[in-house]
Amino acid sequence: VIRILKYIKSAPGKGLLYENKGNTQVVGYSDADWAGSPADRRSTSGYCVLIGGNLISWRSKKQNIVARSSAEAEYRAMAATACELTWLKQLLQQLKLGDVKAMKLICDNQAALHIASNPVFHERTKHIEIDCHFVRDKVLSGEILTDFVGSNDQLADIFTKSLRGPRVESICNKLGAYDMYAP
Repeated sequence: VIRILKYIKSAPGKGLLYENKGNTQVVGYSDADWAGSPADRRSTSGYCVLIGGNLISWRSKKQNIVARSSAEAEYRAMAATACELTWLKQLLQQLKLGDVKAMKLICDNQAALHIASNPVFHERTKHIEIDCHFVRDKVLSGEILTDFVGSNDQLADIFTKSLRGPRVESICNKLGAYDMYAP
């Protein structure tokens, strides 16, 4: 908490800058730590959603179960992100803001991406069955496309892990954070 308060105090002019970048691509970055809470070993899910390269939605939340693997923690985070992407697609359609093409769901865990794209249901993934079916249905219908991103380019890291200053600054810049007092 002290680190967060120090950051807020040091950045009074920080805000988000929204620009028209000429596209309306919907992209969600999904991440989770694994058993990151020392008290109860629950994982933290985090995601951020960009539309046309602009940050629109973000969330960080402790998972309500104890994940038995990093893939399970990541997959539950993917399910939360897929829910947000689905809701945003419906909102954009209701507002008649263009036809939303396939949305991207980006994750840094190969095992979770494999579960999402593999239509065969394994005994090892039975405990995450509902999330599996939800995300898989979205992927198989073509509504959501999954993609891998290396940990260094994972924008959702900022919502799940304690990061050092340069990494925080780098992610904030990529998310469109803007210092209005900067020359």
